[in-house]
Amino acid sequence: MSTRHILLVDDHQIVRDGLRVCLQGNEQYTVVGEAADGLAAIQLAKELKPDLIVMDVAMPGLNGIEAAREIHAGGCMAKIICLSMHSDREFIAEAFRAGVVGYLIKSSAFKELLYALKEVVAGRKYISPAVTDIIVDNYVLQTPGQSATSATPFSVLTSRERQILQMLAEGRSAKQIGLALDINHKTVHAFRSQIFEKIGVDSLPELTKYAIRHGLTTVE
Repeated sequence: MSTRHILLVDDHQIVRDGLRVCLQGNEQYTVVGEAADGLAAIQLAKELKPDLIVMDVAMPGLNGIEAAREIHAGGCMAKIICLSMHSDREFIAEAFRAGVVGYLIKSSAFKELLYALKEVVAGRKYISPAVTDIIVDNYVLQTPGQSATSATPFSVLTSRERQILQMLAEGRSAKQIGLALDINHKTVHAFRSQIFEKIGVDSLPELTKYAIRHGLTTVE
C-alpha cells in the first residue's frame, strides 16, 4: 500500500502538533504540510497536491467549509475530512455539499480519525457516530416540504458573501478583505450592503452577532 500524503489544517498549533505526532506512528500516512487558516490551506493544497486533508471547520479568515469548496474548485482532488465542534445539521450538510467526505466531532478519539481515513481512502464517506443520530432525527422530524437549509447563512448567502461576512465579523477592513480575496475594496463595500440586506441587519455589531450565532467565525 502506498503512503498517503496528508495536509493538516487547524488554527491551533497544539492540535496540529498532536495530529502530526499521532500520524507519524502510522506508516500508511505522511504529513506533508500544515496550515493555520483556510486561505493558507487553499494555497498549500495547490502546491502540495495532498491525497488527504484533515481540516478544522472553525478557523479565522476563512472557515473549513468555504476552504473545502475553494480547494475543490481549484482542481485539487484531495479527500477532505472536517473536524468540528459543531454538530448542527446545517454545518454537516453544507460540509458535504462543499465536497467534504468525512465529518468528525473534535472530541472523537484519534482511533476514530484513523478509521475515517481508512474509509475515505476506500472511497466511502464517513460521519462520526456522535452526530449520526442528530442527522437522522432532524430529517425524520422535519416538516414535509420544509427546506433542510431554510433560513441559514448557507441558503441565504453566496459563498463569497459568507467569506466576506466572516472577515467583517472578525474586524477586518474593506481594504484588508480586498487584499485577502484579491478584489477591489469598493466591491467589498457592495458585498457588505448585500449581506446586510439579506440577513436583515444594519450594523457591524449585529452582523458579528449573526456570524457568531451561526458558527461562521471564531471570534471569542
